[in-house]
Amino acid sequence: MYENLTVERKGAVGIITINRPKSLNALSRATVAELAAAIEELNADDAIRAIILTGAGEKAFVAGADISEFNSLRSAEEAAEYARAGQAVLNRIERLPKPVIAAINGYALGGGCELAMACDIRIAADTARLGQPEINLGIIPGYGGTQRLTRLVGKGMAKLLVLSGDPITAQEAQRIGLVDVVVPAAELMPKATELAEKLASKAPVALRLCKQAINEGAEGSLAAGLDHEAALFGVVFDTEDRVEGVSAFLEKRKPAWKGK
Repeated sequence: MYENLTVERKGAVGIITINRPKSLNALSRATVAELAAAIEELNADDAIRAIILTGAGEKAFVAGADISEFNSLRSAEEAAEYARAGQAVLNRIERLPKPVIAAINGYALGGGCELAMACDIRIAADTARLGQPEINLGIIPGYGGTQRLTRLVGKGMAKLLVLSGDPITAQEAQRIGLVDVVVPAAELMPKATELAEKLASKAPVALRLCKQAINEGAEGSLAAGLDHEAALFGVVFDTEDRVEGVSAFLEKRKPAWKGK
C-alpha cells in the first residue's frame, strides 16, 4: 500500500517507519502524503492506542526534506504552499487524539527534526544527531522548526541552532529539552515500544484529553489554560472509564477501559 514507509501493528501499538534508507529517509512530497495517510489509518483503528514514528536503517530517522524537489518550486507562492502542506501533516500529528512517540534512530535534521518535534515524546538513540541546518542552503525551516523549537528550548537556544545550522548530539538535545529520553541505540525500539505499550494501557479518553489540555494550554495564558483544564475535567468525569477507574482503584483490581 505504501512505497515510502511501512506500517506495523504490535498489539495496541502502531509503528510507522519512514523507509527510504538510500536517501536517509528524506521527506519527499510523496512521503509526506503517505505519512498523512498512515497516521489517519492508525488513528481510525480502535485497536491502536499509541503510535511510534521511526526511520529505517541505523543512519537516519529523517535526514531532512528531499532537497532534489526544491528546484521544482517556481515561485514564492509555490514554496509557501509547499511549507504549509508539510506543516498541515505535522500539525495533525501534534493534535492526533492518540499519543505519538518519535524513536529517533539517527540523523533528525531539518524536516526530520521538525517531524520529531511534532510528536508528543521524543526518545533518541545515543548516536542520534538533531538540528535545523536549513541556513546552510540559504533558506529557513518551513515545517514548523522556528516555532516548535522555540517553544521547546527557548528563544536563545532556538536562535543558536537555527542561525548556526549546527547539529547537536542526542545528549545535548536532552539537556536543552529537545529530546526527552536518550538510550543506547540497541535499546531504542524496545524502550519506545515499552513506553508506547504503557501509554496504550491508559484510559483512552483521559489520555486524549490530557494531550489536548497540555497542547492548547501551552499556546495561551495560564488563566485560559486552567479554565480549559477544568472544562475537560468535567468532560472526563462524565465517562464510563472514570466510573471504571475509580471502582477498580477502590476494589484493588486492574481497570478494563472501554474508551467511552
